[in-house]
Amino acid sequence: MFRRRDFMKWLAGAAAVAGRPGKAAAAQKTAIRVPDRPWKMTGRKGHWPLAVASYNGLRAVEKAYRLMDQGSSALDAAVAGVQINELDPEDYTVGYGGLPNFDGVVELDAAVMDGASARAGAVGALHNVKTPSAVAKLIMERTDHIFLVGEGATRFAREYGFPMENLLTPKSRQRWLKWRETLSTKDDYLDEIQAEWEERPTGTIHLSAVDKNGHLAAVTTTSGLFFKIPGRVGDSPIIGAGLYCDDDIGSAGSTGRGEANIKVCGAHTVVEMMRWGLHPRDACLEALRRALHMTKEKRLLDERGRPRYQLKFYALRKDGTFGAAVMWSDYGGEFVVCDENGPRKETAAYLFEGKPERGA
Repeated sequence: MFRRRDFMKWLAGAAAVAGRPGKAAAAQKTAIRVPDRPWKMTGRKGHWPLAVASYNGLRAVEKAYRLMDQGSSALDAAVAGVQINELDPEDYTVGYGGLPNFDGVVELDAAVMDGASARAGAVGALHNVKTPSAVAKLIMERTDHIFLVGEGATRFAREYGFPMENLLTPKSRQRWLKWRETLSTKDDYLDEIQAEWEERPTGTIHLSAVDKNGHLAAVTTTSGLFFKIPGRVGDSPIIGAGLYCDDDIGSAGSTGRGEANIKVCGAHTVVEMMRWGLHPRDACLEALRRALHMTKEKRLLDERGRPRYQLKFYALRKDGTFGAAVMWSDYGGEFVVCDENGPRKETAAYLFEGKPERGA
């Protein structure tokens, strides 16, 4: 048993230690010191410039590479590249001509992230502006904010001189009318035609780039899930989900089912996996596995527990190594690259062979 005298000595010693917070704090700081980052790749000259994009970005990566080869920054080149798609009325997945929401209104989402400055900008549910990627870039450059949505985003674009235009082309309007007519057998629309697709399409373009100086940038732009509930925003404009870049490591982005990606912060996950040594392709596969693990709704899974949706990730490491992975091999399982060898298609890795069953 403690004698009273011994206990008082112990108490006095404890009080003395407590009275020296500087030494105690220093000891604690030493114990939990975070080591220098062994994964930092700054100064490691790579295969520059280079651009990587989703399968629909062949023209975009070619333009981005050409601009970077002429001295443009990765961010400026990436935005210029995806604007080819945004301004193309035949591309109904983004920008002008994008398929509308439930009410027949085109709502656009986009985000940019600049590795050199570690800044980002994003816009959601934007109306009447063909190039949401340019609006996102302006938000990054001219405001202290990152994300503007809806009416406020449209007002911001108008104040900075973006022309307000009707984005619903005659072709997109016809697609929306056909979808509405086949939506239900219990409404007042006559069901006299067949739908043009077996499931609700999605469409997005992502582009990651590294310029001559080794700086990274990323941009993702979309018209979102076709015929979505008004105001719905997917993963594309969410920093860390639809895109992410770290100038020390690399850049990543996503297309496909945004609701599945948001839950795992997929683009950030990919960059973090590269940070700790995974090849870009394997980092993308890991993000897909996590998205599948977080899919618990039975309506989104087939009888074998496989996803009824497609999800894709694209990654570019700072040294020029790149890769991509998709849930399903035969459902847009390609991506595109451009370097000194020109623009070309590449085959992505995949978790499942074939196509998903018709579903959500």
